[in-house]
Amino acid sequence: MTLLPAAYLPSIAWFAAVAQGDCLIDLGEHFIKRSERNRARILTADGILELTAQVARANRPRQPMLAMRLDYSKRWQHLHWGALTAAYKGSPYFDYYAPRLEPFYTHEYPLLADFNLALIRLLCEAAGLAVPPVSERYVEASAADRDLRPKTKGPVFRTEPYVQVFTDRLPFEPNLSFVDLLFAEGPSSASVLRRCRFE
Repeated sequence: MTLLPAAYLPSIAWFAAVAQGDCLIDLGEHFIKRSERNRARILTADGILELTAQVARANRPRQPMLAMRLDYSKRWQHLHWGALTAAYKGSPYFDYYAPRLEPFYTHEYPLLADFNLALIRLLCEAAGLAVPPVSERYVEASAADRDLRPKTKGPVFRTEPYVQVFTDRLPFEPNLSFVDLLFAEGPSSASVLRRCRFE
């Protein structure tokens, strides 16, 4: 089984695990600062940009993921949607998926977990993948499990290169947010995910 965090605009590795099946999203864990629970990486004309969904009281240790509240005082939604639009408006499938994504940047969700899960459901549907089951109780990883929850480096992940928006001026960047792949490959993104591998 692969154990996944409830991530914000999850990475290609996160979705590759989902495409391989036998996954579980763990909502029973504690929030980990500076992790994909509230951060995503996209590619812009200037290189990689990290998008951070602002959460309240992120500095408190051992906060349950289910209790993390989003903080809208800094207008991060507006900034994120502007960055996504600027980075991907020239991609082949941006106009197709943008109307489905934009409401996440105008509607306020009180809890980070609810926001992330709603985004995950939308992205799974767009990729034609089944949404993994969710556990609200912490899941102890066994030796046979692939655990993608820790902030530290997990298994080595290899993705097949695809044509990114700024291929003409920037080298290929693996394992960005899945939206990078979705906007580039659209319905074919699931077949790219299935060719990715963990080592």
